[in-house]
Formats: sequence, structure tokens, C-alpha cells
Amino acid sequence: MQGENVRTIANFPQTFYNKLMYLTGTARINRIGFVSTRFQGNDGVSLETAKWRQVLERMGYDCFFFSGMSDWSPEKSMVVEEAFFGNDLILDIQERCFGKNVRNEKFTGEIQAVRFRLKRRLYEFIKNFNIDLLITENALTIPMHIPLGLALTELIAETGIPVIAHHHDFSWERQRFSVNCIEDYLSMCFPPRLHSINHVVINSEARQQLSYRCGISSTIIPNVFDFDTTPPEMDGYARSMRKDLGIKPDEVLLLQPTRIVARKGIEHAIELASRLKDKKAKLLISHQERDEGSDYYIRTMEYASLMGVDVIVQSDIIGGERGKTEDGRKRYSLWDCYLNADFVTYPSSYEGFGNAFLEALWFKKPILVNRYSIFQQDIEPLEFDVVIMENYVTANTVDTVRALIDNPGSAEMMAERNFALGRKFFSFALLEQRLRQVLMNFGQL
Repeated sequence: MQGENVRTIANFPQTFYNKLMYLTGTARINRIGFVSTRFQGNDGVSLETAKWRQVLERMGYDCFFFSGMSDWSPEKSMVVEEAFFGNDLILDIQERCFGKNVRNEKFTGEIQAVRFRLKRRLYEFIKNFNIDLLITENALTIPMHIPLGLALTELIAETGIPVIAHHHDFSWERQRFSVNCIEDYLSMCFPPRLHSINHVVINSEARQQLSYRCGISSTIIPNVFDFDTTPPEMDGYARSMRKDLGIKPDEVLLLQPTRIVARKGIEHAIELASRLKDKKAKLLISHQERDEGSDYYIRTMEYASLMGVDVIVQSDIIGGERGKTEDGRKRYSLWDCYLNADFVTYPSSYEGFGNAFLEALWFKKPILVNRYSIFQQDIEPLEFDVVIMENYVTANTVDTVRALIDNPGSAEMMAERNFALGRKFFSFALLEQRLRQVLMNFGQL
């Protein structure tokens, strides 16, 4: 293994090892490489990375992408199948990492073999695109891909390349990672403590925990949205969506704009729909991904059947963008879902921040929010006008939602206030300001 590493480094341009120049401000960062397991679809990491890309490119930087799956700019991307957390080999490795306390030597060798292959491809990525700075998107945060975290950490240690580690979800925030046989890897890589890394978190609780658990300081950059742009309006294309989904004109459409995973609390949205039977409420779940397995999906659909609620999950005609299905039907986007929604449900028990919350503000839709911890700490003090629930739906919750559905004028006033607050506190202008602060740590103005 050591000989393999030496050969890789020997073939790499020597000038690359002068990257520490950036720490003293003697060189200019121009080309930024984003690294993640996936840049595809509507997951929170991909969505937030796209916003960072947009702002950084507006600031004059050229952005490139390394991932296991991607539908972004092929000419600026390197796609390596083993970098995707859903790759069969990686899924097998991950399965054996958790739920037990000891691993054998053979398994360690398997992990290290993938680590080496990925590190070699990362070196190629940096060389081919002449990368000046890396931004790791959750790849050094949540242990969904152990070999990739190892590869990145070793590469950073070997080169001193400037890195912004953008952390969305830490391992200690997920119970399923608590029992494992890779504690050495978690301590080393998720996240790593290296001098050339500047750490960015998305909420105040993460900053506190990162400092307490790892002794690492960080900058908070919350999730943001481009509130300076006008949201799309209902057009002929979007108008046919309700009919295609089987929603009648007199039926109320509740939108759950999330993936189908347990912490999203979708059962609360189902209960709300059930208790709004007088409104003939139906629930649309926009995101089809089941990254944490199918058990919760099955449970959700069974619960909906018990509650007599029509839950709409149609991956065949709902996706990331508008288009056509193979049989010629319309394919609708997430934005079309928001345009057609009468009310947005967001009853999560935990969120790193809340992309769907910002999207609902932008579309000026009334929204129900469970008071998850980050909402209480970082969002609620800003006095947004939303329907609040405390871990379960009450009669008052239902009555408040019903009143907003019955009084569009009140819902509109609420939405306008929330849009203004969103623009003030979570805009692209804030993102640019915070990114400039982080880049100043590398001597960049």
C-alpha cells in the first residue's frame, strides 16, 4: 500500500505541493473542486451545493465536480461509480461497518483497497482540472461512505490543499451509526482535524457539538435561497398537474416536499389530512428517494390506508425537472408541486436546517412546522408566521390549518411577511458574505 501511494505522488506535478502558499495569501484561488457522493436530484446536499456553486461562480470562481453520480456539467465533472454511496460494493461495506464492534483484517483490507482507488481518482481530478481549493459536501461529515472519507483525509494530509469542509449531518446525529467497528475511521475522518481545512456548519447546534466533541472551530453558513428572484407563476404546463394526479377541483392538496425517511414525520401529515376530511385533503410526497431503506415507506403507506388518506407518490411523472416520460406523458418538477399545493407540511423530528422550509417561503405558501431543535434555535427566534406543532397534531393545529385554507387573504398576508423575513435572513447575499469570510482564511479577499 505504501509503495502504491509513493507511485501516485511521484507522478503528480511537484507544484501541487505548494498549495500551502494559499494559507499565506501568496497565490490566488481560481478553480474550486466540489466533492460529494452524489450531485443529482433534489436531495438537500445537492440543492445546497448548487446554490454555493451559483454564488461562487458569480464571485468569479470556476467550479468543478467529483462524485459517484451526477447530472451536472459533464465537461466539468469526474464521475467515479465507487464514489456513490449507493454503489453495491459500498453498500456492502457500509452494512458490515455498523451494528458490530470488531472488524477482521480481511475487511480492513477491503476498505483500504477502495480507499486507495478513490484517492488515486481524486488526485486525477485535482490534476486534470488544476484545482486550487476543495469543498467537500458532507463527504467528511456523515459516514455514508467510509472509503471516500478515508481517501479525502489522506489526500488533504499529503498535499495541504486548502479545503472547506461543508458539514450537513454528523454521525452523532444518527442513532444507526452509534454501534460500529470503524471508530478509528470515524475519529480520523468524520470530520478530520487538519490545518488546511476550514469547517462550515449549517446551524448553531452543529457548531457547538463540533467544538465540544472534536475541539474544532467552525463558521455557520445556514441554508439559503435566492429570494431576489421571482418564483415561477402558475402556467399551462403546471395547471394540468392536479388532473394528471387525479386531484379534483374541490379537493385540497397538502404537499410534503421531502424524501420518505422516518425523521420527516410524514405520519403527522397523514393525520392532518385525515382530520381535514371535510376539505377532501390529499397528500402529495414530492421526493421519491428512499436512501434509508423501504421500511418507513411501507409503514407510511400502510398508515395512510388505515387513516383513509390518499397519499400520492408518483415517481413516474414527478422528478427534478419538467420533461416527458417514455410513453409521452408530462413529467412535472418540484416547483410544479409547490405551485399546485394549497398547504405545505413539514413535520420533521430533526433537520440540519430546512431547505423545504425556505422553498415554501419563496413560493409564498402557508406551512405547518414541527418545532424540531434547529428550528427552535436558529429559525423560530426570527418570528416567522407559521403553523406550529409540538411533536403531534392537535385539534388547534387542525383548526388553524383549516382557517388558513378557508381564508386565502390571511394566508397571503402570512406568506408575504415570511417571504420578506426569508429575504432578510437567508438570501444569497448572506451566503456570499459568509463565503468571503471563509475564503479570507486562505488569504483571499
